[in-house]
Amino acid sequence: MTIAQELDSQQGICQDVIFPPGDLYSDEPPLESELHLRQIILLLTCLEWLWRDRNNFYAAGNLTIYYSPRQRKSEHFRGPDFFVVLGTERKTRKSWVVWEEDGKYPNVILEILSDSTANTDKGLKKTIYQDTFRTPDYFWFDPYTLEFAGFHLVDGEYQPLQPSEQGYLWSHQLGLYLGVYEGLLRFFTRDGQLVPTPEETAEQAEQKAEQLQQQAEQAEQKAEQSQQQAEQAEQKAERLAAKLRELNIDPDTI
Repeated sequence: MTIAQELDSQQGICQDVIFPPGDLYSDEPPLESELHLRQIILLLTCLEWLWRDRNNFYAAGNLTIYYSPRQRKSEHFRGPDFFVVLGTERKTRKSWVVWEEDGKYPNVILEILSDSTANTDKGLKKTIYQDTFRTPDYFWFDPYTLEFAGFHLVDGEYQPLQPSEQGYLWSHQLGLYLGVYEGLLRFFTRDGQLVPTPEETAEQAEQKAEQLQQQAEQAEQKAEQSQQQAEQAEQKAERLAAKLRELNIDPDTI
C-alpha cells in the first residue's frame, strides 16, 4: 500500500467514526395531525404557566432524546410527544442529550396515540421507558377515541394507575392529575381543579372583576333603595304629624 493509499484509508476511517456533537438538533418526524399539535401545546402551556415561578424543570414536546451509551447521535434515540424532566435547569434546548444532562431521563412521558404509532407506543416504547429510561410515570392518550391510560414504575415494572372518581390519573412525579376535559387531556390539581391556560386565567380574572363590579352596583342600588325607603318613611311621618296638628294633637306627645 502506498503512503497516499494509507492516508486515504485513514481519512475514510476518520469519516466513519461518529463523535458526539455538543449541540444536537431534534430529529423528530412531523406530527400526525393538527389535533396532536394542539394537545402538545396545551399541555406545555398549562404546565409552564402553573410552574411559571419554578426554574428546576424542563418540559418539551416532539423533541428527540439521545441516550446512546457510546454518546452517538446515530443510535439509541426516541422522541416522546411530551415529556418532563425534574431537577434540571429550565432553558431552551434543541434536543435532550442524556450524556450532557448528568445522565437524567424524563420523569414523566406522554405519548399521543395514532393508527401508525399505537402499537409502538404500547409495546416497544413502553418497554424502553420502563427498562432503559426508568421513567416513573408513563401515559398515553388518543385524542380521537379518547383512550387514556397511565402507569407508575413499581419495583422496576410499570403498574397501571387506577382512575379517580372523575376518571383522572394521578402523576406521582408532577403532583397533578391528568384527565380528559372537553376532548383534550388536561392537568388537574389534587382537589380536582382544572389547571388553566394563561388565556383562561385572564378570562377568569375578567369574569371575577365583572362579578365584583356587578356586586358593587347591586350594593349601590340596594343602598339607594334603602335611602329612598328612609326618605319615604320620613315623608310619611311628616304627613302624619301635620294631620295630627290639624286635629290639635301634638305629635311629640304621642
